[in-house]
Amino acid sequence: MILLDTHVLIWARDDSRHLSRAAASTIRRARNDGGLAISAISLWELASLFASGKLQAYGTVEASVHLLIEEVTVRPITPEIAALAAQFPDDYSSNPSDRLIGATARAEGLILITRDQKIRRSPLIKTVW
Repeated sequence: MILLDTHVLIWARDDSRHLSRAAASTIRRARNDGGLAISAISLWELASLFASGKLQAYGTVEASVHLLIEEVTVRPITPEIAALAAQFPDDYSSNPSDRLIGATARAEGLILITRDQKIRRSPLIKTVW
């Protein structure tokens, strides 16, 4: 199983030309083998993007989120993940969503697919781009 950053989930679903070759290949293998996952915080990010019109909604915001996450497992935010997110070093992204997504990957030992350079620079998380 691999963990997708929110933007990667969107691109993997609708616009794969934005993905690197390594990211697209890793996602393709995971679809066939271990599966795809997102952090629970990605649900809020997706809903916000649909509600603001930055992503085109298909019906309601809720229906649009459901449609986008059909093939992924949603990983919950646990006390361990919350604690890890609060303890990243200062050079890690200060965005709370990025911290929770990174902490989810770290706590669950998952590879994170992300284009975010601040996250990719962290030695604490295994990433692919």
